[in-house]
Amino acid sequence: MHGMIREYRFMISRRTVQIALLFLLYAGNAYGWTLFVGNLSSSKIADRLVLADPFAVLQIFAAGALVSSEAVVGAFIVLLFFLIVGGRSFCSWVCPVNLVADLADWLRKSLRIDGGGSELRVSRHVRYWAIGLTIGLSLLLGVAAFESISPIAMLHRGIIFGMGLGWTAVLAVFLFDLLVVKNGFCGHLCPLGGFYALLGRYSLVRVAHDKEKCTLCMRCFDICPEPQVLETVGKQSGYIQSGECNNCGRCAEVCDEEAMGFGIRFPSAIT
Repeated sequence: MHGMIREYRFMISRRTVQIALLFLLYAGNAYGWTLFVGNLSSSKIADRLVLADPFAVLQIFAAGALVSSEAVVGAFIVLLFFLIVGGRSFCSWVCPVNLVADLADWLRKSLRIDGGGSELRVSRHVRYWAIGLTIGLSLLLGVAAFESISPIAMLHRGIIFGMGLGWTAVLAVFLFDLLVVKNGFCGHLCPLGGFYALLGRYSLVRVAHDKEKCTLCMRCFDICPEPQVLETVGKQSGYIQSGECNNCGRCAEVCDEEAMGFGIRFPSAIT
């Protein structure tokens, strides 16, 4: 049991955070709790501190709509946290679609589903183009473009307020990841993930690699949803530099040699 807990320690922590946040938001709607009220796009803590999704606020600005000063401040707080501390950890520690993506990935491995050389190839840079497309469409259409069709928004709001037809978008993400492209939505298409990846380049909490302990077993590459970020593993010690790392910790969990782990990168180490 101890070995299993150690192997899945970050997975357990991530699921606890994700489920706890969703439960508190649900309880705020269903039971009137005031500890955490709203949704993942806009919420209020203890009826005092407003938090807002900075990417959603950016879309609203582009659409020409008015944004309250509270929402702007709340978006700035969230942006600063992920810019300085958390990096792209929103994707693996907060976003509920991560549960869907991980389930699809687990099933792919369990059922031995692969592309057989014919799997659709999608560049991971598409998510950055999607950011520009999202802002451009918000500007042209006068609505927050990604928020209107986002499976992330549909899932977390569906859990809190009721799914309706939102389950169809979630099912589409699941089937796309399962049958078409491995980690397809989160790893290739999602503009919100791309937005946090841009912020993550300079965050302080990072995965660190110790070359002296590494045996090149490659288990970290096999488990990582963004294996391209591990390009220096086995070559040199240091922190994972890419902002595309979502700080999920799976590489550290599967590394028997403890060559991977979390650390705090001081500003002088940022390149």
